[in-house]
Formats: sequence, C-alpha cells, structure tokens
Amino acid sequence: MSVVRMKSDQPTPAPVTGGMDRVIEKKRLPVWVKIAAAGGVLLVLALVWWLAPSAGSQTVDADRVTISEVRQGTFDDFLPLRARVTPLVTVYLDAVEGGRVDKVLVEDGATVTKGQLLAVLSNAELQLSTLRDEAEVANQLNNLRVTELNLARTRLDNQRAVTQAQTDLAKAKRLNDLQAPLFARGFVASKVYGDTRDDLDNAQKRLVELREAQATDERLQSSQLAELQTSGHSLRSALAVAHANLDALNLRAPVSGQLTAFSIQVGQSMNRGERLGQIDSPGRTKLNADVDEYYLGRVQPGQSATLERDGKTYRMKVAKIYPQVKNGVFQVDLWFLDAEPQGIQRGQTLPVKLTLGDPSPARLLPNGSFYSDTGGAWVFVVAPDGRSATKRPVRLGRRNADFVEVLDGLDPHEKVITSPYAGLTDKTRLDIARP
Repeated sequence: MSVVRMKSDQPTPAPVTGGMDRVIEKKRLPVWVKIAAAGGVLLVLALVWWLAPSAGSQTVDADRVTISEVRQGTFDDFLPLRARVTPLVTVYLDAVEGGRVDKVLVEDGATVTKGQLLAVLSNAELQLSTLRDEAEVANQLNNLRVTELNLARTRLDNQRAVTQAQTDLAKAKRLNDLQAPLFARGFVASKVYGDTRDDLDNAQKRLVELREAQATDERLQSSQLAELQTSGHSLRSALAVAHANLDALNLRAPVSGQLTAFSIQVGQSMNRGERLGQIDSPGRTKLNADVDEYYLGRVQPGQSATLERDGKTYRMKVAKIYPQVKNGVFQVDLWFLDAEPQGIQRGQTLPVKLTLGDPSPARLLPNGSFYSDTGGAWVFVVAPDGRSATKRPVRLGRRNADFVEVLDGLDPHEKVITSPYAGLTDKTRLDIARP
C-alpha cells in the first residue's frame, strides 16, 4: 500500500525545548513619575498638619467671648451686698412651764408693752406641787423659828446666870470687906471669916466659869443662828421660784415691741420650753448680709457701709461678724448710724455697698466670670491683631463688682478675654474666628 503525503499550508511548529513557559517582560514607571507622586503625598500631609489644630489650642468665635482692655485708673475698694432687713433686737417667747392654753388676749402682729398679759395657761399638777411646796416650806420655817426661840431663851438664861453670879460676888465681897478688920481685931471667929473668904473665892470662880460658858454658847449659837437664817433664806427662795413658775403660766411680754409668730390657740397643749412667738424691737432694724468667704479676712467690725434709697444716702457700720462659713458664705450685721429709711419692711432685701479700703491708683481689668475659673492666676491675653489669644500667668489683687486690681503680668491697653473659661482651662492658645 502506498502512502500519499499531503502538504499543509500551516507552518510546522518549532520544537519545545526545556519544558518551561516563555518569560514576559514587565513595564516600569518612569522615575520622574515616582518623584512627582511622592512630592504630592508630602504636600498633602503638610497641608493637613498645617490646617489641623494643635492639642493645646482651640478655635472660638469672636461673638462668643468678651474682650476687655486693661487701663489705668482709681480702684474703689468696696463690696456690693444684698442685705435683708431684720429687727435690731428680737426677744423669743418660750413656755417656762407646760400647760393648756385657757386664754389668748392678743393677736399676732399686735404692738405690746412690757409686762402686758398675752395669754393664760393652766397646769393643775404644777398648782398642786406649788401648794405642797408652800406647806413644806411653812413647816420648815416654823421649825426654824422654834429653834431660834430656844436659842434666844438659852442666851437669856446664860445672861441671867451671869448676872446672879455677879450679884453673889458683890455680896461676898462686901461681907469679906466688913469682916476683915473685925477678924484682925479678934471680934470675928476664924471659922466665920474663913467661910466668908471661901464664899468670896467661890463667887469669883463661878462668875469666871459662867462667863466662859456664856462665850462658848454665844459662839455656837451665833453660828447655828446664821445657818438657820441661811436655811430660811433658801426655803423662801425656793418658794419664790415655785410661785414664779406658777405665775409663768400667765404669759407676759418681757419687752415692748411687735409680737410676731404668735399663733397659739385656746385649748392647745404647750410643752415646757416650746417656742410661742417673738417680740421685735419697734422702729429699730438692722441689715443682715451674706458675704463670700473670699472676704472673710478683709471684713472687720466698725467698717463703714452705705445704702442708697429714695435719693438719700444712709450711713451704716459693720456691727457683728458671724465667722462660721456655710455654703461658701458668712454673715454680717449692719447697723444704721443715723436715721433709718422710712417704709422698709422685715424680710426686704436692699443693696448695700460695704467699703473695704480707701480709693487708690491702680491698673484695672474689668471684672468677669473668668476669675472663678482661674482664681486670678492666669488669663488669655489677646494679640494686637485680635485673631488669637495666649495663656499668660498674672497676679491680681483686690476686686469689686466692676474691676479687678492688676498687680503684675498685664500692662495698660492690653486686651484680655474676661468671659467664662469653661472648657478652655487646659488650652494655651485660642484662635479667634471673626465673621
């Protein structure tokens, strides 16, 4: 069989050598393209860093802050206060003894005079106790009088005995004087004269003994009598106290004035020591004001204050300071030096200006809420262009309602942010955004 070879138009594939795929060559970016891309990235990063705020700075709107200027002027060292009108003298009415209210003779708000009967209370137990005390005291006083009478009788008996002894001595002495010359001449027997001498000696000794006994009794009786008198005085004082307690059931006004907070009713039971009301001094008032504890060391008794009312100025003084600090304030009492304003009512609040010192030249910064946030240790000082403010330590002194005294750290005409620093105390720089 013969084989016929066919010719093909397809080229004969080349034989594969080595058994591997053909290597394809990669295309690379030009060097200038890489340099341009890196420069663009760096430019973007620099721009982001430049525009991003730092950790110690913050942007604030200009219309949300208050900017004040430091200036040279006169500092008026005063403190504005809101003072309450209170009575100059207040006397409280307390129940000395408890009891039931039987009568109420005056109404709350009435003007009363000293000693006026206000109400009548009853206490049967107290009345019976007072009667028992009276009986006991009367019995003890009677015993004291009996003892005093016995002492007086003893004293009288002693005096009589001494008088009798003096008489006996005088008789014995006259008889002895009569018998002595007769005995010397032998007209009186020795025994008779001896008895007379013995009677004289006995009378002298008896008088001495009686006088010593009288002196001893007198000393003891005087001491006992003084004790009896002291006991009698104590008993009478105790009885007077019992009567006073019983009389205290009749409630009387201790002073003249206006009766307030007096709201007891007939039939009401009151306990001992319970507050019944108070009496305020008529026509005389004082002002009581709360003062920030910051000024505790600067407020002193006798400092002057003024009250402006109805176009008139009323002079006052600090009469009393209550140094106990409560809720960040302490209290002072202010007394009027001259006539008091007309028409002021208890509980009314009035504006008072308390003078702390004399006016003096100083650098002045308008007072603001920033002080409570910084304590006066630092402020934000505005740059001359007004677009930023930086934190600066300062030293501030006295302050009043309008200004703060600048001691160091600020010069006249410099500008400071005096609005609150809430949320800004950890910043060192502020960027002020203006519309």
